[in-house]
Amino acid sequence: MHPAIETFGLTKQYPAVKAVDDVSLRVERGEVYAFLGLNGAGKTTTIRMLLGMIRNTAGTVRVLGHPVPGAGNELWASVGYLVETPHAWPELTVRENLEVLRRLRPGVPPLAVADIIERLGLHTYADRRAGTLSLGNVQRLGLAKALLHAPELLILDEPANGLDPAGIVEIRELLRSLAHEKGVTIFMSSHILGEVSRLADRIGIIHEGRLLEELDIEEMEKNRRRRLLVETRDLVAGQAQLVSAGFSPLIDATGVISLTDTAALAHPEDVAALLVRAENPPFRIQLEQEDLEHYFLRLVGMENGEGI
Repeated sequence: MHPAIETFGLTKQYPAVKAVDDVSLRVERGEVYAFLGLNGAGKTTTIRMLLGMIRNTAGTVRVLGHPVPGAGNELWASVGYLVETPHAWPELTVRENLEVLRRLRPGVPPLAVADIIERLGLHTYADRRAGTLSLGNVQRLGLAKALLHAPELLILDEPANGLDPAGIVEIRELLRSLAHEKGVTIFMSSHILGEVSRLADRIGIIHEGRLLEELDIEEMEKNRRRRLLVETRDLVAGQAQLVSAGFSPLIDATGVISLTDTAALAHPEDVAALLVRAENPPFRIQLEQEDLEHYFLRLVGMENGEGI
């Protein structure tokens, strides 16, 4: 079976900038793939090329085994998408917007409208005009449109945009159930990195148009830096005691001893015991792992947060 999405050397050149530069990625069926990048990195341009909204300058795209551009209605009947700002007919109600779309998609049963309104938490707003909705509810309506015809592939550009924390959790659980229970493939761009780590099976990181890294969540966890933080009554003596035992401790700017030795990370209890025997017991010992935001910024060369 063909992958859900496959690109080779995908490139988009505008007169003044190369927005996407030689991107080759592969998304397997049934997985949640998170596409990460700073604003302007090329995420939305890539998504538009996947959907045939803009033509690539070079390279190839295949979606569900079909070439893009060039795919027919058979492909797009199996794809749901949300790109940038969701569009709706502002004078029509939520229910009417979805009913119009249902009629444009042959084979979608009438009950699908009520079902998707309930699943997206839009029942309170079903008879309200779309032009009066909040940003978060417009986003929910956009997601409802993408899901109305039960697609096998969802391509979502910032699906949690405008949602409050409770809404973000609801959408995360909905997408997780679609992927794990229904086998729906989800390709999503996002800047909410904590959500990505809870939902995605694999991630691709794009920066300045180039795909820097493509890896699964388990690999990413291994790549995130870890360190053991130790506080004692006498930091300088503690550092010397640890050096004598073969460790490589540093006293960082926050006034704690920091260790990255493999042995210390694997057995922090040995570090504590050593300091206790040296009559300089730790009053805090903590294993700290680099968060996903810092890992991402380190990878794109913005470890200190410059340029965000």
